[in-house]
Amino acid sequence: MSFESELSQGKFCIPECTVCKKIIWPPMEFCNHCFGLVSLKNRDIEGKIIEFSRQNEDYFCVVEFENTIKIMAKIQQTPKIGQTVKISKCGISNGNYFFYVN
Repeated sequence: MSFESELSQGKFCIPECTVCKKIIWPPMEFCNHCFGLVSLKNRDIEGKIIEFSRQNEDYFCVVEFENTIKIMAKIQQTPKIGQTVKISKCGISNGNYFFYVN
């Protein structure tokens, strides 16, 4: 299973090297540190909001997971820097990744 196939099914997986256990971002098949194979870990993880902005009535934030992965996500409530969030919905639409957090 690839990162994109999992994401297209609404699952956010963490790509991790099977050899050195490094988180690999952006996702790829081989570790960029030791060239080991990368596997996908399907787990519910918390991230931290490091930036946010507002456009009309919508809030967008940059969320950091595992001190490595940074994604842009939409959030319903007014965000705060340092706020802990989880991915509530994700997927691929028209070839673009999308993420919602709460």
